[in-house]
Amino acid sequence: MSDTSLTIDTILAPELTLCRVPASSKKRVLEFIAEQIHEQDESLNDVQIFNNLIARERLGSTGIGQGIAIPHCRLEGLDRVIGVLLTLEESVEFDAIDNQPVDLVFALIVPKEATSEHLELLSQLAEKFNERSFCNALRECEDARTLYERMTAASG
Repeated sequence: MSDTSLTIDTILAPELTLCRVPASSKKRVLEFIAEQIHEQDESLNDVQIFNNLIARERLGSTGIGQGIAIPHCRLEGLDRVIGVLLTLEESVEFDAIDNQPVDLVFALIVPKEATSEHLELLSQLAEKFNERSFCNALRECEDARTLYERMTAASG
């Protein structure tokens, strides 16, 4: 495995790991994600990120079931992968495949020229979120630091 390989701990920053975020809708969750990314890197346009996330959702919901969503999109001019992890204060409707509301969100923003490596990352995430005990451990977190540590501890 090369040093440049994408793993959850290389794309997720503590600043973009947020616990018990208040959100009233899927749209608001996606807006919040875009705003947080913009706050961390002002060269990235939050409106563009939001529009790209919405456009991707229109192709089909990224709600993968069991209260989990992995919204993702490509972004012009991005030179790295950005991950955002949120637990929501209350579940929101996300048009998930099992029609269950979502309270665990991992967003992935990838460069326009995304490679198979990015798809690999999506499958890594889906695999992790397939473990109910792992998801429950994330949901139990009371603060962002613990959430970040739990999310990155298991990756590698």
